[in-house]
Amino acid sequence: MTTFIQLVFSGLALGCDYALIALGFTIIFKASEVINFAQGEFLLVGTFVVSVAMFTWRLGFFPALVIGIGVTSLIGVLFERVVLRRMIGRPPFNIIMVTIGLDVLLLTGVIILVGGRNPSSPVPFDTLSGFSIGGVEFGANAIASIVVTALVCLGLYIFLRYTRYGLAMRATAIDQEAARAMGIKISTVYALAWGISGAIATIGGIFLAAGAGNPSFDVTLGQSALVAFPAIILGGLDSIPGAVVGGIAIGLIYVLTQGYESGGFLGANFHLIAPYLVMILVLMIRPHGLFGTRKVERV
Repeated sequence: MTTFIQLVFSGLALGCDYALIALGFTIIFKASEVINFAQGEFLLVGTFVVSVAMFTWRLGFFPALVIGIGVTSLIGVLFERVVLRRMIGRPPFNIIMVTIGLDVLLLTGVIILVGGRNPSSPVPFDTLSGFSIGGVEFGANAIASIVVTALVCLGLYIFLRYTRYGLAMRATAIDQEAARAMGIKISTVYALAWGISGAIATIGGIFLAAGAGNPSFDVTLGQSALVAFPAIILGGLDSIPGAVVGGIAIGLIYVLTQGYESGGFLGANFHLIAPYLVMILVLMIRPHGLFGTRKVERV
């Protein structure tokens, strides 16, 4: 029972990291119907900037985090303003390729900046900090990941429900033409969505790096977005609650499968494909995901 509780806690913490990454995907798609394939490198860039701010500029964790959030948000807004705005009306495949190009550009930039150095991975707490109850280890970084994810979700809920720009984003997500007719500036909504997505990516990257327990900065960190992708498909590509539920579900599936696969008939490393198998099974029953919206087209 102790092992099960430990795995559930670890899976919940990892799932919260995936939920933050999935939220970045969903916010952009919900606002502009664009899938940002550079989302993984957003969290890589944000984590790298925080690392530089902490260990090169000797700033504290929270000032460094603010700088990291600012940089990734600025990249997102500039990309939307300078590049995507000129892609309006182009085929979806062209827009996808542009985001893949941004992914390669950001990854290459970080690799060049890291060079032969071995920078440290930024973490809010020491990897060994935490406490134990009944043989179950509750790491401080894992607890912080769960708490921060809950706070981010609460903040998004308040922003989308009670603020002017949040209401504009919701209206745009429902019907862009109607929102434009009501005087909502769609371009501002798009830029805001990319900025928020970049900010959330930085937070997710920090906790994902902390959960990995690697003391050195990992330039492959952005590839974790590939694991978070089943989360947004599972929950529903246009659903913010679905992104959170899907992320937590994928985290639990991943960790529980990894914990119990040893010696089983499925063999080692089955946990690597388990999230994708669950995603396929769910899509066979609910093609739009657990919380996705089915679009009705009239002809």
